[in-house]
Amino acid sequence: MLRKKTNGVARRPQRTSILSEAANASVDRRAFLRGSGLAIGGLAAIAATGGTVQQASAATAAATGAVELKKSVCTHCSVGCTVMAEVQDGVWTGQEPGWDSPFNLGAHCAKGASVREHAHGERRLKYPMKKVGGEWVRISWEEAINEIGDQMMSIREESGPDSVYWLGSAKHSNEQAYLFRKFAAYWGTNNVDHQARICHSTTVAGVANTWGYGAMTNSYNDIHNSKAIFIIGGNPAEAHPVSLLHVLRAKEQNNAPLIVCDPRFTRTAAHADEYVRFRPGSDVALVWGILYHIFENGWEDKEFIRTRVWGMDQIREEVMKWTPEEVERVTGTPGSQLKRVAMTLANNRPGTVIWCMGGTQHTNGNNNTRAYCILQLALGNMGTAGGGTNIFRGHDNVQGATDLGVLADTLPGYYGLAKGSWQHWARVWEEDFDYLAGRFSTIKGADGKDKPMMNITGIPVSRWIDGVLEAKENLEQPDNTRAMVFWGHAPNSQTRLVEMKGAMEKLDLLVVVDPYPTVSAILHDRTDGVYLLPAATQFETRGSVTASNRSLQWREQVVAPLFESLPDHTIMHKFATKFGFADRMFRNIEVVDGEPVVEDLTREFNKGMWTIGYTAQSPERLKKHMANQHTFDRTTLRALGGPCDGDFYGMPWPAWGTPEMNHPGSANLYDVSLPVAQGGMGFRARFGVEHEGDNLLAEGVAPAGSEIPDGYPEFTMQMLIDLGWDSDLTDEERAVIERVAGYEAPEEAGEGEPEVGETSQQGDRPSDYAAAVGGVNWKTDLSGGIQRVAIAHGCAPYGNAKARAVVWTFPDPIPLHREPLYTNRRDLVADYPTYEDKSFWRVPTMYASIQKNDFSQDYPIILTSGRLVEYEGGGDETRSNPWLAELQQDMFVEINPRDANNLGVRDGADVWVEGPEGGKVKVMAMVTERVGEGVAFMPFHFGGHFQGEDQRSKYPDGADPYVLGESTNTAQTYGYDSVTQMQETKATLCKIMPA
Repeated sequence: MLRKKTNGVARRPQRTSILSEAANASVDRRAFLRGSGLAIGGLAAIAATGGTVQQASAATAAATGAVELKKSVCTHCSVGCTVMAEVQDGVWTGQEPGWDSPFNLGAHCAKGASVREHAHGERRLKYPMKKVGGEWVRISWEEAINEIGDQMMSIREESGPDSVYWLGSAKHSNEQAYLFRKFAAYWGTNNVDHQARICHSTTVAGVANTWGYGAMTNSYNDIHNSKAIFIIGGNPAEAHPVSLLHVLRAKEQNNAPLIVCDPRFTRTAAHADEYVRFRPGSDVALVWGILYHIFENGWEDKEFIRTRVWGMDQIREEVMKWTPEEVERVTGTPGSQLKRVAMTLANNRPGTVIWCMGGTQHTNGNNNTRAYCILQLALGNMGTAGGGTNIFRGHDNVQGATDLGVLADTLPGYYGLAKGSWQHWARVWEEDFDYLAGRFSTIKGADGKDKPMMNITGIPVSRWIDGVLEAKENLEQPDNTRAMVFWGHAPNSQTRLVEMKGAMEKLDLLVVVDPYPTVSAILHDRTDGVYLLPAATQFETRGSVTASNRSLQWREQVVAPLFESLPDHTIMHKFATKFGFADRMFRNIEVVDGEPVVEDLTREFNKGMWTIGYTAQSPERLKKHMANQHTFDRTTLRALGGPCDGDFYGMPWPAWGTPEMNHPGSANLYDVSLPVAQGGMGFRARFGVEHEGDNLLAEGVAPAGSEIPDGYPEFTMQMLIDLGWDSDLTDEERAVIERVAGYEAPEEAGEGEPEVGETSQQGDRPSDYAAAVGGVNWKTDLSGGIQRVAIAHGCAPYGNAKARAVVWTFPDPIPLHREPLYTNRRDLVADYPTYEDKSFWRVPTMYASIQKNDFSQDYPIILTSGRLVEYEGGGDETRSNPWLAELQQDMFVEINPRDANNLGVRDGADVWVEGPEGGKVKVMAMVTERVGEGVAFMPFHFGGHFQGEDQRSKYPDGADPYVLGESTNTAQTYGYDSVTQMQETKATLCKIMPA
């Protein structure tokens, strides 16, 4: 039961508040869930501030008595909890958790239980605004779009399209995310990215380059089958609270040991059978220390490795260097404990490995994620129920936004930026490829030849600051970033805030599109050139969203957009119209009263997302799943009878082929015990068929029922012809394949030469036929025919290969431990140095030039960061929620008692935390043994204070969050992953002083 603890929301004075009306109210569970927010009085108060809320509806809603239930999905973490919204006369008056949902089973965390306030909250942006002479001024949407559009087109004309950065969001629906990436393509830039860059980009890179797809392999529910649970760098009890229900179920019903590895004793660690504390930034050494005992004792799964893994012998050579003594020297963890952990994992199979941002946000984050994968490969825990890597994503649709390509290095479906990828999407959009190419700039390469920016990876969001501040000649683009669009992104979730402030002030134009103003509105000291555009929340529109386990769910629209807010896709249409390409961009998407039809967007990405199987989840199938949640098994996620019989809930991708093929989705990736038609598959053959003479295809193992009982490459039309399976294609499928290939049959068919589209064997076709169409593959065949035929013969369209433990295309083919750039272990730098400085992702990046300096004397304490259960992301919306703001009102730093006593710091006192780059924050000290000696922890959800100064006065009136505080990232430092440019937030240095 949740009860109010104080008679106010925050200890700081508020300029406007409606909370005094409920100051002394006692709130039980039912009231909390149904009334989180002040249902009627709150709306009346909001309406009084301006906007378009109809007070008559708010005032009479309770009296009408007619309650309509709307089914949506929580907008916070990635579990995908169903929210049942109670709507009366167009007003959202109450909510309950979804009892039928197989994900949350009637549970909500504090954030989920209060999402109604996210939509109806009084602190929202209510209308477009701009800053004029240092003051916020209300403007119309027409004025905003015209003024912003004119400035952007002027910048485009002067400096090229890459000088405008379009920063998207994990808060977009799938449809909005897809449209956002398409919009960036029509604008003519790859300078587009979103939160996944600073969340799980190292996961995607590491995992995709190990076995094919960069996503969670199993599901929260499949953890019920786990015999052991290994969590490293994750704290689901606070970051994904409902997921812990699934973890604890396995712990209880299977007697599954829970092993938690973390530098900090978290709320998750409190549930552990074995808690392993280790030094921040030493994940690879820790995992190799566990594998050392597995290899030394012969506990690895030798047959699994022989048939389904390549490169494990090279891994073994590296691992055997990590003796228990060396592991303890680097990690601080006793070798005897790691031997116990290794034995536990070996004796309790299948086990699952779970990680989150504690493992990803490092300069060698891709090494960490690959090491976790290799541990599972060695144990044979992949492709099986209860096994896999359950990678918990941070935001409600960070998985979907990544899949749909809101990234600087891919198009939707991870198609990449090569010419063939662009040609594929041009065909999907029915667009002229030359027109798209003409939207992009070119740049002179080192050889003096023009290089099209269309094919060059953009600047990642982690480095947008450097796109503004770096000298133009050091950037791989025509000019600096001059305009920045923060569309659903909290800048305080990024490091180097001191430099970010300077970058924001140097921009020509700063645009914030969000339901709440975010720290973007106030971090800088700009007096002009800033616009705030009120986006609708996801409860005010409809569309699909992808949970961490790859299941898609459909949100119903709960209420119409409040105030003058607009859905993201409507705002995109306004900008596209202003820029003059709306007619081309929406040629196959109906637009009703200025709003693109969401279902048309779903169907359009269904036409092109063959790579990862986002093609069978039509709006109709998704809506049917949501309407029949009660028919799905709570562990397997398979529907037992009913309208969705045989489907896995949400059709977790890949759901192969067209909706008409009725593929059920794939609950557990790489499971060869099932036929492909039922969700089975081997590892993806995306790395070729051999490397240096070694076979990369599976050996003697294939999905159940496969007509090829061994490894095989990915399917192409040529492969179908060689196997004689091309005769299974329909006339329509063949005609589409021929169009994709650009094949034109002879004008008159001769004897034995059928007309185009007529089914036949290759031998009956012109001699050049196979050469002409053979290159069309399962990823570019818009008919889905190649996939359909492959699956009909029991084969996975993407082939059947070995996982690769060694990634020869990465800076460290074998994952290596490398000391953080800012390390206090100078004795380890010589043995485990970082990388040499290099330039990639369009920007120069420092490594050795930082690490060579010894900062440890002045900054002796390791600083790390993480999440709180009460808040999410940058915290703007959750700190604007009175029910959550009350629970955590102070930004703080956790300090070990020994360090605190040595520093003269007492619990509850204010302290300064300063980083070696000069950024410092003033926060409350929490003296606790949660952190070890020499380590400090801060949460990253706070903003609104900057280096000791309260910036509340800089927010628009009525839009300041209830709780403000310093951002840990003001004190955090430089550091980026060697593959993805993921920021380093988990292992830097600081000093702490009494304030």
